[in-house]
Amino acid sequence: MKVPQLDLKAQYQGIRDETRAKVDTLFEEQRFILGETVNDFEEAMAAYLGVPGSVGVASGSEALRIALAVLDIGPGDEVLLPAFTFFATAGAVSQCGALPRFVDVDEHFLMDPEDAKSLIGPATKAILGVHLYGRQMDWTPWREIAREHGLVLIEDAAQSVGSRNDQGASGGLGDVAAFSFFPSKNLGGAGDGGLFTSPDTDLLDRARRYRNHGESKRYHHDEVGINGRLDALQAAVLHVKLAHLPAWNDRRRAVARHYNEGLASRGLGEFLRPPELPVAQEHVFHQYTLRASRRDELLAHLQENGVGAAVYYPVPLHRQACFRNLSGVGRELPMTDTLSREVVSLPIYPELTEDALEYVLDKLAEFYL
Repeated sequence: MKVPQLDLKAQYQGIRDETRAKVDTLFEEQRFILGETVNDFEEAMAAYLGVPGSVGVASGSEALRIALAVLDIGPGDEVLLPAFTFFATAGAVSQCGALPRFVDVDEHFLMDPEDAKSLIGPATKAILGVHLYGRQMDWTPWREIAREHGLVLIEDAAQSVGSRNDQGASGGLGDVAAFSFFPSKNLGGAGDGGLFTSPDTDLLDRARRYRNHGESKRYHHDEVGINGRLDALQAAVLHVKLAHLPAWNDRRRAVARHYNEGLASRGLGEFLRPPELPVAQEHVFHQYTLRASRRDELLAHLQENGVGAAVYYPVPLHRQACFRNLSGVGRELPMTDTLSREVVSLPIYPELTEDALEYVLDKLAEFYL
């Protein structure tokens, strides 16, 4: 049996007709840049997230860059962010001229507030937290830190669309937030796409201008922005998928429970540490990531047996070559380094069958037992 890490073809078969109808309408109208299709999707996303508005942009990376720009973060500023996450989080900070300060993470893969406190100084301007793998951060300690030191809170919600708890939904917890619609995400487009959100309507308005060359009205530019618009084609596809997202996220949680129960029933707890299953909807399991002994050998075994396992992320940010000369990079980050050696992500997507899940679990047991 082959179990890919993700099967977008299976997802498409379930939404093929409605997706094609939406896209065909767009082609008949020949309106591909902004317009009603993008506006309708932005309104639907704002309603889903419970925020006053949203701004469709070209990618998750652009959403991060726009978030930093509208907060006027740039040269001379420092931004706290986790060392264990995807590169774009730190890349956006560097590209705006600010200094990323790498913070260790906890055993749940989320940025550690106690470690962050030691890095706060006069130049610190923002906290950029990542809801990694789809698990929502607890923003309570971060809000306290932000209030005490006068910092802004930025959510990297690229992997957590639909995650929510009693504090609210991802994308509505900080001063600004950035989402990614890369095809592999829980809500993925037919190419790149992203979303900027904020509870502040002034920041939303500035983001709308900034994504369109800083234009306030046709050929009038209040500032130098970028070409960072969400294509109408992507908005059309995403709007179709949004209606299915709650059910898809529920199924991801069910798959995660199946994995956890299967690991326990097979007696694999000595070798594998699965993720916790938080209450309610705090986790949307963009990835099902566990910690494994003999990780690299296990990965090779799974791949040889047709299981599309992967490592997110083998090289943490503070050990990337492009950041080697940054201030503070030599600091020890023990949990980050440990996780980079141990994590492995198993296939998880809504269309994953029970037979496929059992096959993956059997191959794990075959390796260790």
